[in-house]
Amino acid sequence: MWNTIAQHISQTTGQPFEIRDRRSVGGGSINQAYAITDGEQTFFLKLNQATQLAMFEREALGLKEIAASHTLRVPRPVCWGLAESSAYVVMEWLDLGAGNAQAWQKMGQQLAAMHQVESSQGFGWSQDNTIGSTPQLNPWTSDWLTFYREHRLRYQLQLASRRGHFPRSATLLAALPDLLAGHEPKPVLVHGDLWSGNAAVTTTGEPVVLDPAVYYGDREVDVAMTELFGGFPASFYQGYNDAYALDPGYARRKVLYNLYHILNHFNLFGGGYGAQANRMIDQILSS
Repeated sequence: MWNTIAQHISQTTGQPFEIRDRRSVGGGSINQAYAITDGEQTFFLKLNQATQLAMFEREALGLKEIAASHTLRVPRPVCWGLAESSAYVVMEWLDLGAGNAQAWQKMGQQLAAMHQVESSQGFGWSQDNTIGSTPQLNPWTSDWLTFYREHRLRYQLQLASRRGHFPRSATLLAALPDLLAGHEPKPVLVHGDLWSGNAAVTTTGEPVVLDPAVYYGDREVDVAMTELFGGFPASFYQGYNDAYALDPGYARRKVLYNLYHILNHFNLFGGGYGAQANRMIDQILSS
């Protein structure tokens, strides 16, 4: 397997590459992740079962979509494919550091710039992808209400109903026109999974985002998720709002948007996320 991957890297880059050392690194809860090197070149490698090749392909295409916006830095995807019983994706290795307030402010500014890249085709993306390992449906849709109700909340609620009880889910879906009344966002490029583990700063001070689940949607979904688990400093929000101030009503909508991710966490991990989702539904309906 390792030789197959090394040969693919060599073919793609045009530079000879042989894996002389590999070490396990943090790659989230879904994949195995490694730093692989020949002593001079280092790459970031993610592995999963062969059935997950499409997930890696869509991740790589999402990175390319963000890179093409010329806003936020992302690790450059190198190649992806199958080796024996594993799917893999190889990316540029980036040395990451802590980052100072100035770097996080710049990240906010750059995210605001990315959120001004619009799609003429509406909400969605050219293909489906994944959020974690859960399918994420992205059919082109003309209005945000329909897209978010059908392809985000309803889909996750249907998956969640197999293992949990959400007594007010139908009421929530029916209330969405009122909850989003008067809010008409533009379909802009969003990261789609922007928690603190997917945002970092390189050792040279350059902001970088990782592991996207891209589509064209309401920019508020990204900002909302940065608040879901914390970890983003005040300078990030200052940079964002100075460049592109949030619309009135964001504070109310952010719980609605973060419900998608909590439902997804319940579908992936179970546990207390089901109870948290029910509390969020009650909060949304009582607001």
